[in-house]
Amino acid sequence: MSTQNQSVLQQFHNITGKLKSYEEAIGLMQWDLRTGAPRKGAEQRAQTIGVLSGDMFKLSVSDEMGSCLDALEQPDQFQALTAADRKMVTDARKEFNRSRLIPPELYQEYVVLTSHAETVWEEAKEKADFDMFKPYLRDIVAKTQQFIDYWGVKDTRYDTLLDMYEPGMTVAKLDETFGQLRDSLVPLVQSVQASSQPEFEFLYRECPIEGQKAISLQLLKEMGYDFDAGRLDESVHPFMIGLNPGDARITTNYKTDDVASAIFSSLHEGGHALYEQNISKEFAGTPLSSGTSMGIHESQSRFWENVVGRSRPFWQHYYGLLQNTFPTQLQNVTEDMFYRAINRVEPSLIRIEADEVTYNLHIIIRYEIEKMLFNDELSVDELPRVWQEKYESYLGVRPQNDGEGVLQDVHWAGGGFGYFPSYSLGNMYAAQIMNTLRKAMPSFDDTIAQGQLLPIKEWLSEQIYQYGKLLTPSEIIMKVTGEALNPQYLVDYLTEKSKDVYGM
Repeated sequence: MSTQNQSVLQQFHNITGKLKSYEEAIGLMQWDLRTGAPRKGAEQRAQTIGVLSGDMFKLSVSDEMGSCLDALEQPDQFQALTAADRKMVTDARKEFNRSRLIPPELYQEYVVLTSHAETVWEEAKEKADFDMFKPYLRDIVAKTQQFIDYWGVKDTRYDTLLDMYEPGMTVAKLDETFGQLRDSLVPLVQSVQASSQPEFEFLYRECPIEGQKAISLQLLKEMGYDFDAGRLDESVHPFMIGLNPGDARITTNYKTDDVASAIFSSLHEGGHALYEQNISKEFAGTPLSSGTSMGIHESQSRFWENVVGRSRPFWQHYYGLLQNTFPTQLQNVTEDMFYRAINRVEPSLIRIEADEVTYNLHIIIRYEIEKMLFNDELSVDELPRVWQEKYESYLGVRPQNDGEGVLQDVHWAGGGFGYFPSYSLGNMYAAQIMNTLRKAMPSFDDTIAQGQLLPIKEWLSEQIYQYGKLLTPSEIIMKVTGEALNPQYLVDYLTEKSKDVYGM
């Protein structure tokens, strides 16, 4: 590589490094907004985030960035780059072409709007008042529609949004995959519902937060979460934010009348954080220092929460800890009773508390509503009604208020349209990865039953985490499992577990 070309590459690295620094600063402020920042300061903080995001946006579409990409994409120059640099150039070009079409002032308005909307959403959810949040959501949807017009419509308007979270995913593929899941899981749900239900009321006895927090901290430590590179906080909606490989923070939400909720949300967000903490250090400060897609990211949160955390071997080891922490609440509750209770199949209103079998129906509902919003001109005013109707139709339950209905998720407040399908994709990826891991580690169940979670984390780090964004989702799943995404693994996993829980 010539000296001149090395200079261009260094200039490109300088720009992407600066963008990553902006991203970290903005992420830190967003974490603060959602973990206890004074409410009266929220509006000004949103303005500050908007200014920094605007500067970041302008740099990402600057003439300087364009010139670097033009030079580095020359065939001889591109082939001389490392695999990591080629991936960064390819991703930067895709983002440059897309973002260059958006007026910077519109983007800044959008960032300010969504930052403020998340704070309003928290209050609206607490009060179950959709009208309070509706003006913000209406504006977010309108601006997102404007973005789609600038970007250009793919096969459908919603396809344009899907590609941002799961590159290569389309409505056509999702309709087919979700159709396969629905056709397989609906009969399974019917079979389970015809069986006698396990006892579960003991899960909802009053359990002090201090005990829940102590267990969450211990489980996170034993699964390999590095507290020198992260922390556990509390928020209305649990989340993980990866600021850099040395700072991946998680939150959970403690419920005094639900002993299992915080544990599983901690495992879930911990799975996200393990991914971020174990990306190769050589990618630190570059665009490759993040998960390759939301679907692959969700595969890891769902893997740790469900495949590991809701397994029988896991509670063979950890139930004693839970029972010792809450001896009165779990008196006369056996390990088997607890295992069956946390894995019971029961249609419910709240997505993050749904069982593994019905969970995908929660996602399909959101997926269909988002398609209607962007493809079929469904109005924001109609959302509560459509939400209620779909829940009654798909799950046989109807929200009594908007707090447990259309306001239950934070994603739309942040403009995360196209994100929800990632959760079901994550379930499918996780089941397929588990199938491969069981072959590579025949003692998988025994390892968990002994509380030895680190070997699992190390295998996942070697197979997935270390690569960050270097490989695409399809390349990752093909590399790890030897085949493309196959929903049958999830169906088989859920069927086998349901037979175990219900003795079918």
